[in-house]
Amino acid sequence: MSITSKMQDAFNTQIIAELYSSNLYLQMACWFRKEGWKGFSSWMYKQAEEERSHAMDMAQFVLHRGGEVVLTAIDAVKTSWSDPKEVFVDTLAHEQKVTESINRLADVADEEKDRASQNFIAKYIDEQVEEERNVQDILDSFSHLSSHAIAHIDSKLGDRK
Repeated sequence: MSITSKMQDAFNTQIIAELYSSNLYLQMACWFRKEGWKGFSSWMYKQAEEERSHAMDMAQFVLHRGGEVVLTAIDAVKTSWSDPKEVFVDTLAHEQKVTESINRLADVADEEKDRASQNFIAKYIDEQVEEERNVQDILDSFSHLSSHAIAHIDSKLGDRK
């Protein structure tokens, strides 16, 4: 079954979005590394590679269906943040945009009655639930930091004889 031009165009838009995501996360990884946050940097490098692999996976899918992959310009990404929490706030906002984009891709597959694309896209819909949850968990950890620090101080003060 060959891919329709409308479906091909939708995938090409998503491929560029995935490459933008890869660039964004690579930039975040570099910023973390520059700031001395090795763990955060490592996490973001893996995110960048994952997004690049999504773009490659989608490109292969289009090609296997007889379509054409057209790579256009990728917008520049933000390059600096005030602190690690801001990076993850931006990450969650970005993942929410990616979810919307994947949902639009699924809508095109539905409109085109393209079962192969529907099946292919389903894994990305499921993955977006996981991605948003993972980033929200990280942000939740940031919000608990101050409570933990206060509890630690409280515990130390409670040890006073």
